[in-house]
Amino acid sequence: MAAAIVKKVKACLEQNVFKVLSDETFLKLYYRFFIGRKLDLDHPQGYNEKLQWLKLHDRNPEYIRLVDKYMAKQAAAELIGNQYIPSVIAGPWKDVEEIDIERLPEKFVLKVSHDSGGVVICDDKRTFNWKAAKKKLKKALKYNYYYVGREWPYKNIVPCIFAEEYLECHDDGGLTDYKFMCFNGVPKLMFTVTERTGGIKVDFFDMNFNHLPIVRHYPNSEHRIEMPEHFGLMKELSQKLAKDFPHVRIDFYEVSGRIFFGEWTFYPGNGFEEFASYEDDLKMGELITII
Repeated sequence: MAAAIVKKVKACLEQNVFKVLSDETFLKLYYRFFIGRKLDLDHPQGYNEKLQWLKLHDRNPEYIRLVDKYMAKQAAAELIGNQYIPSVIAGPWKDVEEIDIERLPEKFVLKVSHDSGGVVICDDKRTFNWKAAKKKLKKALKYNYYYVGREWPYKNIVPCIFAEEYLECHDDGGLTDYKFMCFNGVPKLMFTVTERTGGIKVDFFDMNFNHLPIVRHYPNSEHRIEMPEHFGLMKELSQKLAKDFPHVRIDFYEVSGRIFFGEWTFYPGNGFEEFASYEDDLKMGELITII
C-alpha cells in the first residue's frame, strides 16, 4: 500500500474526519483498507477480525478504568502490588498551564490519561524543550482517541496529564517492551518491542521464550533478544492482571533487575496491523473465544 495514501488516511483519523460513521461501518471500511479483506462480523475467524468483533460486542465497563493510564495504576496495584507500578511523581493536571516544570525532577515522563502516544520524555531538564512539550500535550488533551479505531473504552475518559518516574535505560535502542498476550486469563504467547530509536522491531515468543516465526506489521529484529531475568514472574503477574478477559495484552518493562507494569491493551494494533502470513492471523484468532 502506498505510503502516501496511508499517511493521508492516518491524517484523516487524527482529525476525526470519519466520526460521523457508525462503529460497524467504520470498522468494515478500515479493516478492508488496512487488512485487505472483507470484515465478517457474523463469523469472525482471524485475530484482527475477532478484535473488531470484540470492540462491538464485549462491553465490560471495567475496561474504561483499565485503559485510563492514570486510573490503571491503582487498578494494577490492587491486583499485583505497588512495587511493580511506576510512581506518579506529580499531577494529575487538567490543563498544561497547571504544570510547574521547575518543581519536577531532572528526569521525568509526562503522560496523558486517555490516548496512545501522548507521552513526553525528559531525560535532562537542562535541554528539555518545554515549549514543544506543552504544544504536544495541549493537542493531546483535545484529542479523543476513540475515533482512531473505535476502541469504545477510550470514548468517555476524562483527560488529564500526570508526571511519572523516569525509568533509566542504558541500552541505546531504548527500553524493551515485554507484551504478554492473554486469552481467557492465560498468557499463551508474547512479543518484544525493541530498537525504538532506529526503527521498531517486533519479535514473538512462546511461553518458554522460544522465538516464533510470526511477523505482524513490524519486522523482526536482526539481533538476538535475551530472555528477561524475571520472565517467569512476568508470566505470573500477567495472568493475575488478565483475569477472565477473553483477550488482553499485558505490558511490562524490566529495568535494573526490577519489573514495571506498563498497561492493559484490549485491541493490540487496533486490529488493523497486518500479518505477513494470513495463516498466522488465523492461528492466533483461534485463541480468542467468541461466544
